[in-house]
Amino acid sequence: MYFTDRGIEELDTRRGEEEVTLAWLAERLRDFVDLNPEFETPIERLAVYLARLDDEDED
Repeated sequence: MYFTDRGIEELDTRRGEEEVTLAWLAERLRDFVDLNPEFETPIERLAVYLARLDDEDED
C-alpha cells in the first residue's frame, strides 16, 4: 500500500456515498492549489488524467 492510499481510503470512508459534479471537483482542486501552490504540477497531472480517461477507449 502506498502512503497516499491512507488519504484515498479516508476520502472513500468519509465521503464515498456522496455524489458530486466534476465542476465541483474542479473547483475544489483549484482551491487546493491556491492554498498549496507547490502541488500545482501533480494536481494538473491528475486533472489531465481524469479528463482524458476515456480517450484510451476510442483508439
